[in-house]
Amino acid sequence: MAELPGGVFRMGDAFGEGYPADREGPVREVTVAPFAIDTTAVSNADWARFADATGYRTDAERYGSSYVFHLLLAPAATRHVIGQVPGAPWWLGVEGAGWNAPGGPGSSAEDRPDHPVVHISHDDARAYCDWAGLRLPTEAEWEYAARGGLDGARYPWGDELTPGGREMCNIWRGAFPHRSERPGGRTGTVPVTAYAPNGHGLHNTSGNVWEWCADAFGPGERVIRGGSYLCHASYCNRYRVAARSHNTPDSSTGHGGFRCARDLTPRLPPPAPTHDGASRR
Repeated sequence: MAELPGGVFRMGDAFGEGYPADREGPVREVTVAPFAIDTTAVSNADWARFADATGYRTDAERYGSSYVFHLLLAPAATRHVIGQVPGAPWWLGVEGAGWNAPGGPGSSAEDRPDHPVVHISHDDARAYCDWAGLRLPTEAEWEYAARGGLDGARYPWGDELTPGGREMCNIWRGAFPHRSERPGGRTGTVPVTAYAPNGHGLHNTSGNVWEWCADAFGPGERVIRGGSYLCHASYCNRYRVAARSHNTPDSSTGHGGFRCARDLTPRLPPPAPTHDGASRR
């Protein structure tokens, strides 16, 4: 975990690029106390240790299905498709999809232990945090950490998406949602340590997977931050560091994960010397 000193930072969209319904603005000064936060999203290997130790079953496992991006559907899972999301037909409801079958029956997470765990609901993420003695970050903590010390920048590394032509995050490349222009048409998650970390040492606070925060977005919904491998300027430019979205706490998808945080006890000042050489607080 990265231990961060906290302090005052400017939170929100400084460029006017957010969706009005997302309420990214206005830019305001926010104070966060010292805290620690995972430098990566929780991985499949991390989740497997938790599941093995506790026998915990995710909401997707208990409900019997979750949502899979159509290009990531396992061939054997075709007959397990139970519907599409209205207005977003690239999302398929798939029986048997879950953290260890991210593409539905016939797929497995065992060959990608270092990828972020997905198909995780807010309730699932909280259960993991409770087991680990941690918690979910607040939305303010998440953005403070994701900014990496940069003031008001568009992305964790600056204002340009591909500085010097360099790819900095795992977002959609190509004609969304039908054709990926990555080598071999690849899409989906990449390892949690892929791409350079930001100034606070955090990886993938833009793209890869959406990350749950502790805060409520509105009645019955929780905040998610960071965007995912499906974000694209033509459809969803929420890979900006100020961007935010939401989902219900029992919902899970093939691009939803999380990272953990914990409180830090502020360091006390050194004791003041007394006249006799002893010290006192």
